[in-house]
Amino acid sequence: MNGKLIIGIARSLLLARWRQTLVAAVGVTFSIAMFITLLGFMNGLNDMLDGLILNRTPHVRLYNEIKPTQQQPVNLSADFKNSYNFISSVKSGISRQEIYNSGPILKAVKADARVLGATPKLTAQVFFNEGTIDITGVINGVDVEEENRLFNFQDYVTTGHAIDAKNVANSIILGKGLADILVADIGDVVQITTVLGERFSLKVVGYFQSGIQEIDKVQCYASIGTTQKLLGKPNNYMTDIQVKLHDLDMAPAVAKEYASVFNIDAEDIQTANSQFETGSNVRSLISYAVGITLLVVAGFGIFNILNMMIYEKMDSIAILKATGFSGSDVNRVFLVIALSIGFFGGLVGLLLGLLFSMVIDNIPFVTAALPTIKTFPVNYNPLYYFIGGSFSLLTTYLAGFFPARKASKVDPVEIIRGK
Repeated sequence: MNGKLIIGIARSLLLARWRQTLVAAVGVTFSIAMFITLLGFMNGLNDMLDGLILNRTPHVRLYNEIKPTQQQPVNLSADFKNSYNFISSVKSGISRQEIYNSGPILKAVKADARVLGATPKLTAQVFFNEGTIDITGVINGVDVEEENRLFNFQDYVTTGHAIDAKNVANSIILGKGLADILVADIGDVVQITTVLGERFSLKVVGYFQSGIQEIDKVQCYASIGTTQKLLGKPNNYMTDIQVKLHDLDMAPAVAKEYASVFNIDAEDIQTANSQFETGSNVRSLISYAVGITLLVVAGFGIFNILNMMIYEKMDSIAILKATGFSGSDVNRVFLVIALSIGFFGGLVGLLLGLLFSMVIDNIPFVTAALPTIKTFPVNYNPLYYFIGGSFSLLTTYLAGFFPARKASKVDPVEIIRGK
């Protein structure tokens, strides 16, 4: 049968019951709009939370883990070689935490084509002297320029400039929580005592804020040279090498390879943040589930409306079949009706979803814990719009399929005889 004729009949049936058609289309529109808005907002929130942790986490971390020696002296003794030896209070066999041959290892890692960059890190436990009170803190010695390039360090320095930690001698960037406890302003000098009992004066050049208050009460940053000086160590002393890869998914394999090649402990980002990643995946799954549920509910609404339309249009269906329309032609008429509702309702829903997302994206979101976040986060991934549009057509097609098949089986003789 002529396609234009089928479309014309479908349009006439839609306009004849325009109120029901409008209700069905509004149901699809609302479902798609909420699907896009919910998914964009939830994934934007996930991206923000991931960024707080993952942006500051290396894809692969190389270090020496403090662990007991596998071969204890008693096991090496010939007298106890064939015995089961039970040892208590086992002590670590590693006396130093620094990475051996750190220079050649760092050079080899940087030369790897899979690596975006690598930077050394040094951690020092210190006490901040506040009158007669000593406050525990941790100073992370970093290569400031590489830390900025690989881990967006400057984004977390809320006051001052990160590069000042390198340019200003004997300087420190305090965690915002610790700065509040010490009542230390930019330009002030803070006194610290190392675990070896050495006292130093450091100038405050900035505040660091991670978004996690307990961390900001402890963590501070300085140049790696300043930190080596605090510990009385040479300029090749480092406890960590932080590696950033081009492809995050390669981290487990690269970590395993580096551990074997360099005879060092290596931890990949997936292992280090497995619980956090699981939480993000669960939130995303909930978003998809709620959005798809809205679409399914809208599909049932279209199913009911088309069923009612068939009952009310039995005469029209009988006339169509009596004048030469086949069952498949009638089937196509009602499928065109369903897909028309899904297409136009879905299109308006996508536009409204984008509009709602933009509104949310401009709502102020001010919190002391996240000073770099000014508005609610929203993710505008085109994939969400593609999924929403596809589901609107799929659900409306399925909602129209069964009523359309029912209409195609109507016997015109029975309908006319009944009249």
